[in-house]
Amino acid sequence: MSEFIKLPVTRDIAVDYLVTVHYFEYSKDFAFDCEQHDFWELVYMDKGEGTILSDDVRYSLRQGEMFLHKPNESHAAFANGVVAPNMVILSFGSQSPAMDFFKENQRLTVNDAERALLSDLIRESQRTFSTPLDDPYTLGLEVAADAPVGGVQTVVNLLEQLLVRLYRRLNASDEKEVRLHSSVRLRVENETVQRIIDHMRANIGNNLSFTQVCHFSAQSSTTLKTMFKSATGLGVMEYYRLLKIDEAKRMMREGSRNITQIADCLGYTSVHYFSRHFKQVTGMNASEYLLSIQAK
Repeated sequence: MSEFIKLPVTRDIAVDYLVTVHYFEYSKDFAFDCEQHDFWELVYMDKGEGTILSDDVRYSLRQGEMFLHKPNESHAAFANGVVAPNMVILSFGSQSPAMDFFKENQRLTVNDAERALLSDLIRESQRTFSTPLDDPYTLGLEVAADAPVGGVQTVVNLLEQLLVRLYRRLNASDEKEVRLHSSVRLRVENETVQRIIDHMRANIGNNLSFTQVCHFSAQSSTTLKTMFKSATGLGVMEYYRLLKIDEAKRMMREGSRNITQIADCLGYTSVHYFSRHFKQVTGMNASEYLLSIQAK
């Protein structure tokens, strides 16, 4: 009989305990008093921008950026009086030697895969803890009576995955690992674009603006334009308008609505504007397209 070998499980980055999990939607003039404690605090700018203070040094933090306050570091956060930011703040303890890396690399830019982990962590925290995530005076977490099995464990696992990913990405040196990160980034970007397209389809009868799409995707305008163009070959709003025309053609083929009703269903302010846009895209006006369908 073969003798199996049991491999001990090691955790190079381990979260020993959680203190708080926050998701704040701040006003444009909020200010959080300076504090100091013996555990780590992660600050992620989900939307907008703000300023943080780290041992009397000021840092501007923009959407998609993260800052890790090391233990016993005095710190504060406040808005810039112009933009109302949304922020994720996690405080936790870790004695892992690998965490020393973040004492020298405190300000980080988060990629889409890491952002997805943060989103999952916040969603799991909302299900697991009865403590409101938007209460700035929270001093500890309480597990909800109906928390899912493994809720706290899942939150910790997601946080550890995030820290490991950040460590690996920032320490990637060989070509193989760089290619791997490029492959993962491309997959995540394509998934993000598909999620945006699904959102556009769900709002086909509305008038989404580019700013609204940026907010939904949690991307900066420049990143979104580049990512979307690379994946589809089209601009964001150009693609949205094409979706509207495709839907209009489908409605015409179904024959359940007239042109005026279709224009209204798709959120056009007038049938004249709809007809003009339809001709720009298809090369024929709506009535000509309708006749071509009937002829067929």
